[in-house]
Amino acid sequence: MSSPGEYYNSLPPISKAFGTLCFFTTVLVQLQILNPGLLFLSYPYVFKNFEIWRLVTSFFFLGKFSINFGIRLLMIARYGVQLEKGSFEKRTADFLWMMIFGAISLLVLSAIPFLQTYFLAVPMVSMLLYVWSREYPNSQISMYGLVQLRSFYLPWAMLGLDVIFGSPILPGLLGILVGHLYYFFSVLHPLASGKNYLKTPMWVHKIVARFRIGVQANAPVRPANTGPSAFRGRGYRLNQ
Repeated sequence: MSSPGEYYNSLPPISKAFGTLCFFTTVLVQLQILNPGLLFLSYPYVFKNFEIWRLVTSFFFLGKFSINFGIRLLMIARYGVQLEKGSFEKRTADFLWMMIFGAISLLVLSAIPFLQTYFLAVPMVSMLLYVWSREYPNSQISMYGLVQLRSFYLPWAMLGLDVIFGSPILPGLLGILVGHLYYFFSVLHPLASGKNYLKTPMWVHKIVARFRIGVQANAPVRPANTGPSAFRGRGYRLNQ
């Protein structure tokens, strides 16, 4: 059995970064080093007070230590990691683009008054879970050892549990909506029409290449293996 350190180092880069930021954000809040009032999304604060960081920090707070926090973190470790290692294997730029698309979509939806959500980490996890459920629709999932169901229904089951345990339904619902938008435009619509409107932009490929994050097979950049790297994975040199 591998040690915790070996397990952590084996995680794919995007899921690892997202989960790590969520974990340490909660730790800092729990230790009262970081004020959660500085993290939540508020467009008046963003545009009137120029507190631009809220557009980013709202994605990394899953709430204080609780059962719900643990469940969401485990979802990243299990379903996010399986998605990045499975369907997105050697497609780090594509996985990063999915996360960026999800973040932008959630920011736009949160600007609508009746859809306003202050913390967007839970919707982001729900989006990952939904995309995973579409990629692996026939896997069998055990819900707390009590109920067996197909993974296709897992996002909806988790939404139902949120209602039962008194958590707001809107964050999970927004995540499912954004996950469906991504899956429709990146998978279903291209299969039906041959047109992919969510093709990973060149600038995302360049980010992955510049910082040598993971691996992107058939990337529109030339590989290069020189120099230090902050992430595990293959390096790339940009086309001139």
